[in-house]
Amino acid sequence: MNYHIKASSISNEDAVIHVKESNIDFGTTSKTSEILPNPAELFLGSFAACMLKNVERFSVMMKFNYSKTTLEVNATRLENPPRMENLVYHLTIYSADQKINTSLLKKNIEKFGTIYNTIKQSCNIEGTIKTTPNV
Repeated sequence: MNYHIKASSISNEDAVIHVKESNIDFGTTSKTSEILPNPAELFLGSFAACMLKNVERFSVMMKFNYSKTTLEVNATRLENPPRMENLVYHLTIYSADQKINTSLLKKNIEKFGTIYNTIKQSCNIEGTIKTTPNV
């Protein structure tokens, strides 16, 4: 598989990533640092998207139902050289299904997640997956 995106920016304004029919604004100026995601947050968002896509994918393969998921991702930025380190995630699956094998799901995400495995090459990743009744 090959992927393609475009991005553009205007001097002293913010930038946009163009993906298929979507445009994702992100901050490159101090004016919007509290409003728009920065590149590090987009990076973590890509990691989250990979995980959530795989929950959907493996729910079919592992035959479990869920109503929603929530995911929190934290990371530490080191200074020299600037890089991300120690990604920690907490994934919650809301489901009435009692048979969800969260340890197998975690193994599958770790084995088959494209972004997960790319990041794992350069950064420590730790996380938990838990289920909770539907809300």
